[in-house]
Amino acid sequence: MTDKELDERVQRAVDNFMAGYGCCQSVVAAFSDLYGLDETMAKRIGAGFGGGVGRMRMMCGAVSGIVILVGLDCGQTEGSDREGKSACYKVVQDLLAKSKEENGSIICAEILGIQGHEKAHSSYVASARTAEYYKKRPCAAKVESAARIFADYLKSKDGHNES
Repeated sequence: MTDKELDERVQRAVDNFMAGYGCCQSVVAAFSDLYGLDETMAKRIGAGFGGGVGRMRMMCGAVSGIVILVGLDCGQTEGSDREGKSACYKVVQDLLAKSKEENGSIICAEILGIQGHEKAHSSYVASARTAEYYKKRPCAAKVESAARIFADYLKSKDGHNES
């Protein structure tokens, strides 16, 4: 896959978010076809991870998207395959460490600057996607960061053509 093709996937993730999809949905759907997963199913798989998992402000949805994609890419399929599990866990930890380094946290509430358990878990109701929402939320940038981290992982894993 060329740099240009990977850049287009990163932009697709941002475009998905700006079209109203959650952070996780946006990231997973941008790469899902690489794993034989259609975009609709990818968006369904990622739907519950929005707002830091069900809007509980826990792990960032974009970061959850990285975890799902790593599972699709190198997750073990035999229950007794400890080596495979460990290899997958290593990739997850490495990529999440990159996300934390870039974004200061992998926790939604911390990224959004929400203080206190009560406030962070106050409602399951999704926020309206208004111009004001997009202005005050760093989420599009976090989606871009997560998609770029996964794209860079694919480059390092498989090699790539410059174009």
